[in-house]
Amino acid sequence: MEKNTTKPFIAIIGGGPAGLMAAETLSSAGADVHVYEAMATPGRKFLRAGVGGLNLTHSEPLEVFLSRYGSRRERLEPLLRTFGPEQVRQWAAGLGFETFIGTSGRVFPHGMKASPILRAWLNRLENAGVTFHYGYRWVGFQHPETLESGVAIVFETADGQEIFRPGAVILALGGGSWPRLGSTGGWVSILLEHGIPIAPLKPSNCGFDVAWSDHFRTKFDGAPLRPVTISFNGSTRQGEFIVTREGVEGSLVYSFSAAIRDEIESAGKALVLLDLAPDWSLEKLVARLSIPRGSRTMSHHLEKMAGMKGVKAGLLWEFVPREDFSSPEKLAAAIKALPLPLVAPRPLEEAISSAGGVMFDALDANLMLLPLSGVFCAGEMLDWEAPTGGYLLTACLSTGLRAAQGALAWLG
Repeated sequence: MEKNTTKPFIAIIGGGPAGLMAAETLSSAGADVHVYEAMATPGRKFLRAGVGGLNLTHSEPLEVFLSRYGSRRERLEPLLRTFGPEQVRQWAAGLGFETFIGTSGRVFPHGMKASPILRAWLNRLENAGVTFHYGYRWVGFQHPETLESGVAIVFETADGQEIFRPGAVILALGGGSWPRLGSTGGWVSILLEHGIPIAPLKPSNCGFDVAWSDHFRTKFDGAPLRPVTISFNGSTRQGEFIVTREGVEGSLVYSFSAAIRDEIESAGKALVLLDLAPDWSLEKLVARLSIPRGSRTMSHHLEKMAGMKGVKAGLLWEFVPREDFSSPEKLAAAIKALPLPLVAPRPLEEAISSAGGVMFDALDANLMLLPLSGVFCAGEMLDWEAPTGGYLLTACLSTGLRAAQGALAWLG
């Protein structure tokens, strides 16, 4: 059926952070706002991101913060200067949640949980008159070329097809990671049909496959590696990650994921260097490993002289030639710079976030699609990526705000 309304309203498709921020901005301006969500509840990926502690944003200087968006900094910077880390903290405080800065510089709400923030946010939106529609799966536009009468949006629901003709539309449909939470990337084919240029969706903040031996894969699946450093393409960072049956994953790996993914795309593989003893100098390791081992096994010698045991020792046995174990110099060099070959990123559906999406060249400064007047895009469906650390959520909120401001301007 087709639903007509007596006055123009603004439709937001997608109930994640970008869509909810758009709804908040629009409702505070007195607009008639309707949010359409395919899932039974909103904000599922937001809740998933809060497992283990909701990281809202980052406290580092703004110039450093902006640099985290890489080649998309130029397009996102005006939005992030309007609604950036400080504004995110003020927004959380407005919902009743004060924040604190962790030892890593990341910003968290007291209590660390996502669900209370989401409940408070939804209550505020509902009290402001925002109408939510659940189980509404967007399947496209009806006759989008007939722009004189506005763009009609089509949904599949449990009761059949429904069509709406809003005054403006904000698409906030997410990327392609975590499809079971609603971010399926199904919108890509719809927009491509209408000539919208889309950069292919790729995994971001993802793990990578390693061709482990069967012995290593079985013995060390799930083993944490800490502390270690990874060096790649001239950059070195310290932290921790986890060995999996397929390869490696975790925060330290994610911080390099975009560069590693791109290297694999161009060269077929990527070689990172691991420092398994970041607190030890090469000279200290050589001196310690030069002490005669006597009757000790090599495994016992590695543990006693260099602290190499468990998964760290396993990595040495996995990748260091056997003859090098008899050379303190070569063994110490391997501990300080162990080559780890990564052969493929993990699938998009396993990634924390996705790269690619609607290209900025298809959008005006207010994130309106140039080929479809009155249709705006926000959030992770835009062609940008960032590491974990609060950068993803901050950019989703800021793009939701800008798209809503654009819709208000469009409606005059």
